[in-house]
Amino acid sequence: MKDTVIGVDLAKNIFQVHGASRAGEVMFRKKLRRQQFMQFMATQPPALVVLEACGSAHYWARELAGAGHEVRLIAPQYVKPFVKRQKNDAADAEAIVIAARQPEMRFVEPRTEAQQARGVLFRARQRLVHQRTELVNALRAVLYEFGLVVPQGIAHIRHIEAMLDEAVLPEAVKQECLDLLRQISEQSVRIDVRTKKIRMLAQESENTCRLQSMPGVGPLTALAIEAFAPDLQSFRRGRDFAAWLGLVPRQFSSGGKERLGKISKAGQADIRRLLIMGAMTQVNWASRKAPAPGSWLARMLTRKPRMLVAIALANRMARAIWAMATKQEDYRDPALSLAA
Repeated sequence: MKDTVIGVDLAKNIFQVHGASRAGEVMFRKKLRRQQFMQFMATQPPALVVLEACGSAHYWARELAGAGHEVRLIAPQYVKPFVKRQKNDAADAEAIVIAARQPEMRFVEPRTEAQQARGVLFRARQRLVHQRTELVNALRAVLYEFGLVVPQGIAHIRHIEAMLDEAVLPEAVKQECLDLLRQISEQSVRIDVRTKKIRMLAQESENTCRLQSMPGVGPLTALAIEAFAPDLQSFRRGRDFAAWLGLVPRQFSSGGKERLGKISKAGQADIRRLLIMGAMTQVNWASRKAPAPGSWLARMLTRKPRMLVAIALANRMARAIWAMATKQEDYRDPALSLAA
């Protein structure tokens, strides 16, 4: 265990550094420019360096680890309770050190360059999808102004193109609609390119291929888990991974009485959203083709709303993903296991 704890309040140009012993004795407080920061840290003996998990934190974690330090990232919401009165860089750096000394504190796993690269690709596709949705909604709004109603969704673009050929609209409006259609087409091409890259990357890794053996988990979900989730070995059990994703109920318990509310949504939003979408696909399929009699899904659908069943199924999927990753095994259908 390192004797010195160094808290760093990151910024674009000016970094605040606070060094203290394990007992809490202050050793130094420094304000350093970006160019001076690594020079100063290279002169320090190996120490526990703690950063807030924010922009550029994973980059600096790798740089500091290369300089011989033990690096940990801490979530900003866990630092805030330890800030004393005035909010400034020096107080933030000190609060980081105080928070890191707490024996029960939870830390964020630093990401590798490969994980960050996959995360950038995933977010780029997500951004393009949002932009395309914005363009589609703008097109629908223009048509609605002239009494033409179009349902939501990208699937109705062909219907809009046919509608423009037949509708009697002012020339300026028609040209604007055609320009929006061209922009939507360009965005669709960009989305397809990134989707192909994601599928290729999802086939390169043994872990992502293994995850895709589970129903409801495709290349996007598998890549998101690889990019945004920490090493699943760091969770003690599958329930902890589901809780990290925010797929467990919020607690409002007091006086020995257990009160559970909606899901906490406290974890990684991208993975949680994709798991719920995959679970909803299975629920929708079960409404068309009845699941195996007596199975968990069949019992749940008879007594619970479909959305609640989907969230509960996403929770089970998260636990199964943890088991698959930790045991290095492909997905095994529970119904087939029971039949065997």
